Amino acid sequence: MTHLVNNLFRKNLSPVNAGKLFLSLLVIASLNSCTSSEAKTGDDKKEKKEAEAAPALETFSLEKGHLSSTLSVPGELIAYQQVDIYAKVNSFVKKLYADVGSQVTAGQLLATMEAPELTSQLAGAQSRLKSFEAIYIASKATYNRLFETSQTPGTVSQNDLDQALAKMNSDHAQLDAAQSAYKEIAETRNYLEIHAPFSGVISARNANLGAYAGPSGKGSEFPLFVLQEQKKLRLVVSVPEAYTGFLNDKSEVNFTVKALPNESFKAKVKRLAGALDYRLRSERVEMDVDNTNKKLLPGMVSEVKIPLPANDSTFIVPKGALVNGTERIFVIKVVDNKAEWIDVKKGRESDGKIEVFGDLHPGDQVINVATDEIRNGSTINTKQQKSTN
Repeated sequence: MTHLVNNLFRKNLSPVNAGKLFLSLLVIASLNSCTSSEAKTGDDKKEKKEAEAAPALETFSLEKGHLSSTLSVPGELIAYQQVDIYAKVNSFVKKLYADVGSQVTAGQLLATMEAPELTSQLAGAQSRLKSFEAIYIASKATYNRLFETSQTPGTVSQNDLDQALAKMNSDHAQLDAAQSAYKEIAETRNYLEIHAPFSGVISARNANLGAYAGPSGKGSEFPLFVLQEQKKLRLVVSVPEAYTGFLNDKSEVNFTVKALPNESFKAKVKRLAGALDYRLRSERVEMDVDNTNKKLLPGMVSEVKIPLPANDSTFIVPKGALVNGTERIFVIKVVDNKAEWIDVKKGRESDGKIEVFGDLHPGDQVINVATDEIRNGSTINTKQQKSTN
């Protein structure tokens, strides 16, 4: 305004005309200021009227609580113990004493094998053993006679006595070697009898009488028998990384199987791997299942419900209070009738409620059903709702 007045005086206007013109400009400026102020006041009133006219949004007072949830994961039932039984030496099946479904006890004879070459090897080892026994007995007798004769001075030279002693020791070493060879072949021959290593059920048999069998990869593609302990089973599940902190060796779980949909079974956590699988990013957890009645079978797939109790109190909000935007996840807090977006991170969900972590405090007023249409900083009309916890 001062700049405009100076320009007017530079145009050589008379003081009276310049004053009149200056007063006119003051009036115009005052009118413009009033108009702008009235417009701004009108916009504020309009926004306030629109907020008051809009339906009141329900809010609740934020509180901390404990959220207990349940994790449903697939599991697999496996035998508590299982072993593939192969022939220990290359041989032929002579007789079978068990079949599929046979209940056997530890140490029970399952099959006998025959290997003619082992019989001949054992006979040869026995002959060599007897031969070395005779040689050792002769060399020992020779040394003993020379030793007794040497007691008379001048009868036997010391060299002859030393040679006799060396011969006796050499023959004794050969005898020991022959005995070891005989024992080795005799033990190998004992391998022709196949015994059960523990009590269980024969779940598979892959050989018949006269069939050629041998150790795994050396004559047999499949084992003679598959033995399983079925009175006790293992329930194996893979727990995702996010939930591993909620389990311990005292946790109990419930599970169901498709074969018995109306029955629920219980199991107790016994073994935790203590490490994550690099491919699945999950921890292997095993539970022991009593199966004395044999309702459950190894290999069944189960649906396992793992309880996840809360360890610490956290902020819990209704699921509708959380807004999953394209770029952010937030709740809307109300401060002086103004909407304020608060970024949060999600936790566990259960029964329509969800854990949230962010810049929140007990007693904060949060909109119960929020959307991104409620803009950050906008004026809103609210009404109080009872606490969600």
